[in-house]
Amino acid sequence: MHRAYKISILYFALFTLLLLISGYMIFESKIGFGVQRALAYYMGNKELFIAAKTNGGILKLVLPHIFGFALLSMIILHFLIFTKFRNRTFVKVLLYTIFISQFFEIFTPFFVINISEIFIYLKIISFFIFMGLIPIVLYLFDSIAQIKFR
Repeated sequence: MHRAYKISILYFALFTLLLLISGYMIFESKIGFGVQRALAYYMGNKELFIAAKTNGGILKLVLPHIFGFALLSMIILHFLIFTKFRNRTFVKVLLYTIFISQFFEIFTPFFVINISEIFIYLKIISFFIFMGLIPIVLYLFDSIAQIKFR
């Protein structure tokens, strides 16, 4: 494997970690990890002067996330091809779990405002699953660094 390719994977991993840290900070400051605070973000709270989110408002937030999450997944899948773990069952389970957590992370706000407030738990849980699995995948990239240069 070329040295430049390994360096690009290192940069990707570093910036992905920075993205996760900033995503955690933004989620905590805007929505919050408490159930009541997260519900207030989506359902509104008159005492805190928080307007309820609408389907259109959530759609405006969801659209860039769909592209970003899809791009992140595509790059992770591409880089995992070069690891020694590419044909292992746990990698497939890991990737499917990431996809499912991404799906629920993006679309549970619609479930919260249209179906039931109970989906706020799924929103928070899917956020933590997604945030926890991405560093595990980045750790698997370590096997790429051990491949000899040509």
